[in-house]
Amino acid sequence: MNGKFQIEPEVADAILDTGISVPLKTFRIPFRKKPVQLRVTVQRPTMGSKTRIDRLYLEMGVTLAEYRAYTMEQRMRFRAEQGGRMMRILALGICRGLISGYLFSGAVAWFLMWFVEDIYLENLFETFVSLLGTQSFENIIASLEETCLLNPMNVSREGKRS
Repeated sequence: MNGKFQIEPEVADAILDTGISVPLKTFRIPFRKKPVQLRVTVQRPTMGSKTRIDRLYLEMGVTLAEYRAYTMEQRMRFRAEQGGRMMRILALGICRGLISGYLFSGAVAWFLMWFVEDIYLENLFETFVSLLGTQSFENIIASLEETCLLNPMNVSREGKRS
């Protein structure tokens, strides 16, 4: 991190650790003042789920920066063509397990598509995809480079004695 304190990766990690809570559906129950709201939490995916999500994201053929720069008509066309993949990505964030991701992600994606408001889904998709990335791999690679015994920086010099 070159000596600079970067807060964005830490915030992204904190958000993914706690999850992003999304309202699914609001119901009114008679004789109750406040409506009942069903919510679900999208959390940091496991490596298997992340692989499935990456595959779906790459099949869409659009980067997040391009998606954010779309006009209204382009977003409508994108949703019409790639809406199923978008919902599947969000469903894999909810169903993170090996079996649950395989068995239930299609049903959860269908439920999200038909019963959750679109503003929640678009914001969740942008947030979720922007927080996914290779940041964790970059940290692992950097730490492995530091601890590698064959690295010339880690080999002791002849002039120094311990």
